[in-house]
Amino acid sequence: MKKLIKILNDHIEEYLMATLLASMSIIIFAQVIGRYVFNNSLSWSEEAARYIFIWLVYLAISYGVLKDAHIRVDAVVIILPKKTQKAARIFADILFLIFAIAVIYYGLKVTNKIMNSLQRSPAIGMPMYFVYFAIPFGFILTTVRLVQAIIKRFKSASGAIEGAVDGTSTGSV
Repeated sequence: MKKLIKILNDHIEEYLMATLLASMSIIIFAQVIGRYVFNNSLSWSEEAARYIFIWLVYLAISYGVLKDAHIRVDAVVIILPKKTQKAARIFADILFLIFAIAVIYYGLKVTNKIMNSLQRSPAIGMPMYFVYFAIPFGFILTTVRLVQAIIKRFKSASGAIEGAVDGTSTGSV
């Protein structure tokens, strides 16, 4: 059970994104074949691919946090002393966490409003709240990843401080 939880913790975004990307590719491929080979396009394929792409984008935000791969301006952080750099990165993660929590809150409000309106997509007829739920879902995963990153950075920073006190520090972490 622990192994399954570790695998999901380490790779849940990858599994979801791979599945969605494969689905989107198959749908678009079927649309191209239908349009150019059979001269008959699928009425729902473009809409479905668009909604899958929306889910991919919001999952990718969480994946970027997991891999520490988000674009950021490091010019200010680089000129700071090493210990201050770590604190600045933690501060930036905390700001991102506050933003993510705000997005979850307002994303759930909008999703709830759409759910109550009973709005459906034009071609597929799918409830639109499912599409809008990608926003809070992606940011819930992002929040989890940010908390993990902050804890990891705190442990890294405290380990460097402890090493400096007892003389075992190797410098940067």
